[in-house]
Amino acid sequence: MTNTPSAAQHLRDLARLRRVRDRIDREYAQPLDVESLARGIHMSAGHLSRQFRLAYGESVYSYLMTRRIERAMALLRRGDLSVTEVCFEVGCSSLGTFSTRFTELVGVSPSVYRREAAAQTQGMPACVAKQVTRPIRNREAPVTGPPID
Repeated sequence: MTNTPSAAQHLRDLARLRRVRDRIDREYAQPLDVESLARGIHMSAGHLSRQFRLAYGESVYSYLMTRRIERAMALLRRGDLSVTEVCFEVGCSSLGTFSTRFTELVGVSPSVYRREAAAQTQGMPACVAKQVTRPIRNREAPVTGPPID
């Protein structure tokens, strides 16, 4: 018995996971859920969730929210939209959830970020600003208070 069918299936699964990730990157502002993403690649929602976490180190929802927050950061840096408008523009339906997730990833609230980001990235090309302000994933925002001993 050979391991080839298992290896071939693994490669097919990875290709399908890349399609899901690419769809999230393209359609982050659309209503997306694990069930519809899984249907799109003919995989069960549970299997997609497990395999996505194994391949990318985070859940489908976490990846989607990170994409949304990245786009929100760019819109907030522009400064012409309110936090509420940005929330809905990036596909979030709850301002509270958006603000909470934004704060977890970025380390400051969206309104504080909007106030401070324009000054920090002024004169910087957009592609550079995007790279240096990229959110940190998986709740790894830097601690802003004094160290705990």
